[in-house]
Amino acid sequence: MAEKQEWRHLFTLLKLAEMGAHRRTAKISTEYLAGKLGASQQTASRYLIELDAKGLIKRTITPDGCLIKITDSGIKELKKLYSTLHFLMEAAYPPSITLEGTVFTGLGEGAYYISKERYRKQFLEKLGFDPYPGTLNLKLTTDYDVKTRSELEAYPSIEVEGFKNEDRTFGPVRCYPAIIENKVKGAVITALRSHYDSSVIEIVAPVCLRKNLKLKDGHKVKVEVLTLP
Repeated sequence: MAEKQEWRHLFTLLKLAEMGAHRRTAKISTEYLAGKLGASQQTASRYLIELDAKGLIKRTITPDGCLIKITDSGIKELKKLYSTLHFLMEAAYPPSITLEGTVFTGLGEGAYYISKERYRKQFLEKLGFDPYPGTLNLKLTTDYDVKTRSELEAYPSIEVEGFKNEDRTFGPVRCYPAIIENKVKGAVITALRSHYDSSVIEIVAPVCLRKNLKLKDGHKVKVEVLTLP
């Protein structure tokens, strides 16, 4: 609800700015503003009251209409919106991509690799969390998701360095910060091992995702992968 209200307020501020209220005090009737907003006069009046209460506009009521001036706080909110849109339009990569896959039981090797201390320390340092010893495996089932997954290879990643011990070599791991089911922060990892093709993604998180999100084999899961600046 709070996010919806925030967007309503931003949209109203934008329409007020279109009428010059960011540069000067403008005389604007609620009926005229309602037409700009595509809303009722009562709704437009309520939005103005809310903006005034939040200190985003200065409003003076006269017999001919409202005298409205967007305050410095209101202009700051519009500039934040402008900066966000500018970043989205100019960035070399989209800010995130969303993948959907089906949970399946893997080979159980995730815990073996992630529990290696030299991997674990780097996950903690570079991703900001101590990973649960195991990965959540998702099978991408649509051509769209497989293609989108392949685009990840072109995006910057956080690299966890490989290492050697007396027995074998452990390769580097590419990590992409992610949000699982819009609830848990984790990371999509690639090249931890090569048993899976590009239709599978593996996810690490600070908690057991199966338990935390009540997942079982066959459940569909959405993962928002965040690209790096």
